[in-house]
Amino acid sequence: MTFAGTPDRVESRLVPEAGFPLDTFPVSGLPRKPSAAQLRAAWRASAAPAHCLAILRRRRPDVVLGAGGYVAGPMVVAARLRRIPAAVTEADAHLGLANRLAAPFAQRLLLAYDIPGRTGSKVRVVGRPIPLAHRGASHEEGRRQFGFPADAPVVAVFGALAGARSLNELAVSAWGDEGPAVLHISGERDYESLRPRVSRDGYVLLAQTDHFGDALAAADVAVSRAGGTVWELAAAGVPSVLVPYPHATADHQAANAHWMERAGAAVVVPDSQLTPERLRVEIDALLGDRERLAAMARASASLGRPDAAQRIATEVLAAARTRSRG
Repeated sequence: MTFAGTPDRVESRLVPEAGFPLDTFPVSGLPRKPSAAQLRAAWRASAAPAHCLAILRRRRPDVVLGAGGYVAGPMVVAARLRRIPAAVTEADAHLGLANRLAAPFAQRLLLAYDIPGRTGSKVRVVGRPIPLAHRGASHEEGRRQFGFPADAPVVAVFGALAGARSLNELAVSAWGDEGPAVLHISGERDYESLRPRVSRDGYVLLAQTDHFGDALAAADVAVSRAGGTVWELAAAGVPSVLVPYPHATADHQAANAHWMERAGAAVVVPDSQLTPERLRVEIDALLGDRERLAAMARASASLGRPDAAQRIATEVLAAARTRSRG
């Protein structure tokens, strides 16, 4: 198995660290507004399939898996030109532009969510895989890992890998001086500015953690954006207050969040309506109603797809077999 990506994004570090070969080629997202950057991106996009064809000639794969985004689109198109079967995955409740363009060239379209209008023989709703290390921790293990008492209510705040600035600021404003026990994973960007504002025991502020599964297991309720984290919340059966990132492409985080809300697993609050007072009210209402919180936990767990990775692997192998029949 080999990977392809860009030389200036996180895959250029993570893939070699994991021990897999990585081929890189220049490509970037297409800005929506006319600009010099848009012209550069368009030029890179036009040249990307040729780079991908060279990679495919060298690697000679049996199947290509596109994981969404501007990197995957040219590779799936190149695979069709080389008559190599391809599958495309979509991680959000909205089919992104790159995947809308790539889907006609793929033998499988593998969706995390049931997207209206996306049906047919090659469409499968499989969920979204999450790391094995983020699953299976116990409540007791999670509490021990972060130093919380076994019986105290714990609120987890997840600020995303890079950080979710408005969410981070609101959490510290709401609970930095007083309140329930808080486990706040802020992301690297905002950590140093937040740290001086936490002035009490029981508020654990971390830039990041290698024990995210324990963080999920420790929480009675989570406050989070609504990207891929919603699947980790579901796998762990964690109720949540979701605050979708308001500038996400096609507002896909709102779609993700409302999927959780319709199932009874989450409360959704728009970023523009969230204040420290509103955050305290929402969380206090949940922590004060253990029956409701338990029902939300059951609803969250019911949405989890622990077999998502295996189902995707099965479908990719099925797509590969179409080559031998073709």
